[in-house]
Amino acid sequence: MFSVVIQIFYSVLATFLGLLAVWLLICILYRVTRGFFRRKKGKRRQKPVSVMIVVGSGGHTTEILRLMSGVEGKYYPRHFVVARCDRISEKKIHTFEHRRVYGSEAEKNYKVHRIPRSRSVGQSYITSILTTLYASLYCFPLVCKIRPNVILCNGPGTCIPLCFAGLFLKHLLLLDINIVYVESLCRVQTLSLSARLLLPIIDHILVQWPQLKEKYPEYIHKCFTKAIEATGYLLLRIS
Repeated sequence: MFSVVIQIFYSVLATFLGLLAVWLLICILYRVTRGFFRRKKGKRRQKPVSVMIVVGSGGHTTEILRLMSGVEGKYYPRHFVVARCDRISEKKIHTFEHRRVYGSEAEKNYKVHRIPRSRSVGQSYITSILTTLYASLYCFPLVCKIRPNVILCNGPGTCIPLCFAGLFLKHLLLLDINIVYVESLCRVQTLSLSARLLLPIIDHILVQWPQLKEKYPEYIHKCFTKAIEATGYLLLRIS
């Protein structure tokens, strides 16, 4: 019995180290080539901007929908991604979209996609590796199918495989994908675990407390006290 446990432990450890090596390689390649994929200044999109919005649960859902309330009509279609078991957030998305007023029928275009949850509340980090790998099997085909111009997230663990899928497809297929991370209002002194993992590959990260900007000056260049102000800034930068 003990030998079986040891084998499982080493298998999980080997998987984790392999993922870590791949993650470091992707980060290095991204750092080297990121300038090649940046749009030239002054060049703006004429077409609608497709947005993938990663929705967490509870406070994450409230914050991301508040962010989206400041988004103009040209940002469509909107693809909301939720955990498969999170029916409450899905209901809030439909309520949010049905209450909004858009200038045309095309601007009303949105869809909700369900994927497995990467990590549940209180789940150990070791088992989270396996569940994240499982979620990735759904994330890569989804991002490849949608091909969003923007991946917008604010901290749920579900965003990690989606962001890596976006980064991978951005370099493999030369897609114009911007990964935008808006840190949660509740993160005052330190970044969330999701933000720290994604920090090397994020195109834009926005925080709402000056302490974080001072702590990570090489990554964070703007600090906003209101989430809607942050939304307006980031959309101006990437549209």
